[in-house]
Amino acid sequence: MADEPHLLGTRCSACGTFFFPPADGFCRNPECAGTEFESVPLSRRGTVWSYTDNRYQPPAPYVSPDPFEPYTIAAVELADEGLVVLGQLVTGDAVTIGDDVEIVLDTLFEDDANEYVVWKWKKVAT
Repeated sequence: MADEPHLLGTRCSACGTFFFPPADGFCRNPECAGTEFESVPLSRRGTVWSYTDNRYQPPAPYVSPDPFEPYTIAAVELADEGLVVLGQLVTGDAVTIGDDVEIVLDTLFEDDANEYVVWKWKKVAT
C-alpha cells in the first residue's frame, strides 16, 4: 500500500544492486562501474538476521529518553532485496533470529512541543 511506511533506497541502473542508505556517485558493487541510480521503495518486511541490546546511552546528536532506557537493534534481511538493514526494534518486542519483522512508525522521543517519529522494526504477529 502506498500509505504504509517504507524505506527509500537506490538501485544501480547498470547492475541492479540495491543500496540503503541510498547510493550516489558510484556503485558500491566492486564488479560494477555504474554511476546512475534510481530511487526505489524497499521491502517493508524482512527476517531478523541478528540482534543486540544497546545498554549504553548514545552520544549527541542522538536524543535519548531521560532516564536512558536500553533498546534492541535488529539487523534485518529485506524480503526482496537481500539487503541487511539495521534499525531499532519497537519497545517491548522480543525477537529471535529468523523472526519476521516489518517497518512501522514509532516515537523516538517527545519534548514539550513535539513528538519525534522514526521508523522501527516490529515483530510480525503469527
